[in-house]
Parts: sequence; structure tokens; C-alpha cells
Amino acid sequence: MAADYDELRTDVKETQESSLEALKSANAPDARSVVRELDAPDDAEGLGVPGGEIVAEELTVEVVPAAADEFTCYSCFLVRHRSQIAREKDGHLYCRECEA
Repeated sequence: MAADYDELRTDVKETQESSLEALKSANAPDARSVVRELDAPDDAEGLGVPGGEIVAEELTVEVVPAAADEFTCYSCFLVRHRSQIAREKDGHLYCRECEA
């Protein structure tokens, strides 16, 4: 007897039908309630640090310009020593890691 290997197995077919019925009968929210929930104003909870409190500190970072023996790679934008220059194209320098 020849077997049709393209046909779904009966256990798979039954599982698919039962899962479809379960999805249809599930308590899914309607579209209006989802839109109302998304449009609701956000609470202040969760802002700031993981504990929920808001931190009013300002971050200050000192920016140091590149030294005379450094360059910024045009591909990865990292500042590297000039000994890492792999090539120069159209006035832009590329590091060895980006060229590898």
C-alpha cells in the first residue's frame, strides 16, 4: 500500500483543530480596550533607577580631544593610535580591525 507522505498525520491534524478552537474560545481583549489601554497616561513609576525613584542628577563627562598620534576610524568610529591605520580612502582613515 502506498503512503501519502505529504498528508498531515492524524494526530497533528487533531492538535491543530483543537488549538484553533481553543484560540477562538479564549478571552481575547477587543480592539477598543487595547487602544484605551495604550492611550492611558503613563505613571511616573519605573522612571529613573530600578527602585522607581527619580534621580535628579546630571551626568557630566569630560571630552578629551584626540591626540596628535591618534585618529578616529571612519568605519567603527573608535579612536585609535596612528599605528593602527590600515588604509586611507577619500580622506578617511580606517583601522586594521575594520579592514580585516
